[in-house]
Amino acid sequence: MSSNYVEQLCGGIKLPLVEDFYTIQGEGRHAGKPAYFIRLGGCDVGCAWCDAKYTWNPRLYPPTDIDVVVERAASCEAQAIVITGGEPLIYPLGPLTSRLHERGLQIFLETSGSHPFSGEFDWVCLSPKMRLKPLDEAYSRADELKVIIGSTDDFAWAEECAARVSEECLLYLQPEWSVAEKMMPELVEYAKHNPRWSISIQSHKYMRIP
Repeated sequence: MSSNYVEQLCGGIKLPLVEDFYTIQGEGRHAGKPAYFIRLGGCDVGCAWCDAKYTWNPRLYPPTDIDVVVERAASCEAQAIVITGGEPLIYPLGPLTSRLHERGLQIFLETSGSHPFSGEFDWVCLSPKMRLKPLDEAYSRADELKVIIGSTDDFAWAEECAARVSEECLLYLQPEWSVAEKMMPELVEYAKHNPRWSISIQSHKYMRIP
């Protein structure tokens, strides 16, 4: 991300908003709960199986004043916010999270952990990627570790990451969507033999909602 583009964001007062919408959270610890999603553009991880590749280029999304987003989020019945991307930690998130907290909203972050933390969060879901591994601080900040499993080789990566989070951190294995039917039996057997792990699925795709 060029310094010129980040400077246009005025220290986090404006952010490249891809979309914001009210829905049901589909994955991990908070699956099934109503939440307001704030999706930011920009990602330098570049996973081949990413289902949000349209977010990768932030310049497709003009910087949006965070006050506009906060007002929309605060108007929803649910008082939970999910900040996701792309990779949201590319940007300074302090101003956004501060204003959301001022409105009494809970804030959940979804991140690969590949950039330094900024902002205040009530829950951090770390979804690490081998292509661009998390920074050390990401492991200590994680409340939930969600590792995407696309092949049997990914179980070793999952254990490597699990060894670095706190004992209180919840552990989830989630099948990569395109191979979910093939990989699910292996995930089930792995979790049965390693019961610290739970299985997460992309339930919003089964519900056919964003």
